[in-house]
Amino acid sequence: MSYTALARKWRPRRFEDLVGQEHVLQALTHALDSGRVHHAFLFTGTRGVGKTTIARILAKCLNCEKGVSSKPCGECATCKEVDEGRFIDLIEVDAASRTKVEDTRDLLDNVQYAPTRGRYKVYLIDEVHMLSTHSFNALLKTLEEPPPHVKFLLATTEPERLLATVLSRCLQFNLKRLSLTLISERVKFILDAEGIAYEPKALRLLAQAADGSMRDALSLLDQLVSFGGGKVEEAATRIMLGTIDREHVGRIADLLAAADGRGLLAEAQALQQWSPDYGQVLAELASLLARIALHQTVPNFEPDELFDAALIGKLSAAMSPEDVQLYYQCAILGKRDLDLAPTPATGFEMTLLRMLAFRPLGPNAAVAAPARNSQALTGFSKSHGPAGAGGSTGSAARAAEASTQPLPAAALPEKIDAAGWLELVMQLDLSGLARQLAGHCALVAHEGALLKLALDPRQQLLRTRAVEDKLVQALTRHFGLPIRVEIEFAAPAVDTLVQMQQREAGVALDEARAALESDPTVRALKDRLGATVQAQSVRGRNRTA
Repeated sequence: MSYTALARKWRPRRFEDLVGQEHVLQALTHALDSGRVHHAFLFTGTRGVGKTTIARILAKCLNCEKGVSSKPCGECATCKEVDEGRFIDLIEVDAASRTKVEDTRDLLDNVQYAPTRGRYKVYLIDEVHMLSTHSFNALLKTLEEPPPHVKFLLATTEPERLLATVLSRCLQFNLKRLSLTLISERVKFILDAEGIAYEPKALRLLAQAADGSMRDALSLLDQLVSFGGGKVEEAATRIMLGTIDREHVGRIADLLAAADGRGLLAEAQALQQWSPDYGQVLAELASLLARIALHQTVPNFEPDELFDAALIGKLSAAMSPEDVQLYYQCAILGKRDLDLAPTPATGFEMTLLRMLAFRPLGPNAAVAAPARNSQALTGFSKSHGPAGAGGSTGSAARAAEASTQPLPAAALPEKIDAAGWLELVMQLDLSGLARQLAGHCALVAHEGALLKLALDPRQQLLRTRAVEDKLVQALTRHFGLPIRVEIEFAAPAVDTLVQMQQREAGVALDEARAALESDPTVRALKDRLGATVQAQSVRGRNRTA
């Protein structure tokens, strides 16, 4: 008993059966119904999106015995022969195997003859980019002015390799990759029609693996039905595709939210027993992070079938939007760099650790960072022998413990006034936008470890979370204690550091101009030669240097 593959059995035979590509179908339908059918069409797109399928349906529409229309009857002898691949006036050519100019000339020798049975003689040339330059040159004249009874349908996955002279002679239609939803819905329809049991999450995994190709999806479905013993289940799909259980990805995201480096390494080592495709693991992690980011921005966004809505809600609350974006970027870049790592497992572990290493720190950065380093060193000494064994491990642990000790509270003055704030800003280890933010702020109040600052509303673009965090970190490092900062938008009641420096610069400039005007040499030049002083060219001496 012969078996027909699902990709062949469910190949669309009418435009109405096609999934996606509405922009192509609309143009072809209007052209057929209005009788304005061009003599040459070029269909481009990745594999399995419907290029040759659309071409065959178009050939059927042109030669249907009921007349030219966008809806062939499907019952006449011509329609049946086209569906079965034995219509004599539909000449299908595989350009990959007929690249020589002699093959093209043999083909074109028969163009002048009228069709044997149909209304049109249709030449369907697949992978047309494989033709040689000489073959294209032989085809050009016929392609531009073919006999009225001939239509050319060209298909290719690489249109950039076609000559511009060929492209200019064809109507071009670029077929899009199919979305996950379209592929899932089509596979679900076919399984329902075939009476095969399935799990919705398995269909989503299958659609992801198809990578935009409906033919690939149906080929994988054939394989999966055999692998699963006549069923399409999530567990079997993951085993066949080599993907890991999504619970592993959820646990990795949980550990990232908790900044648990030890747990991440343990989870990465646990994954090794499954011999996973680490690139696929990072891709699934990136997919989860993308859903988290969407949920944070639009809480009512439609949930993903692969990840539980409760998990996404929990992680959305546990992670800041900045952390999610950072983890996502690290995941996709880590996937790209896996081939450069000593081993894929090592590259995967380093990608996870990079996410934590680059994670933005909060106001307690100066104290929290040494504490984490201390825990890491202490854990290392415990796992590699008692502290003090060999000398180096014990000293490292003692150094880490010492680094966590804060400076005495006396380092923080009891009261900081406006002048003290200006001196403090000049002492802080700041640069770039963080220094500009501090320079434009004036002290409003000092309450213990809290500094209340005023920022001119005209400078509000300087205040971002990242820049404010850098200011807080610099203050924390300076005093050795956690410092909090509150910034309000208001015109400062006293001069800021920037205003003070600008005023001093103005005074210095006036002094420089006055000194220049009173200089005997300058006065002599003005009196004898009529010289003038360009005021804008005078520069004052830096009084704060």
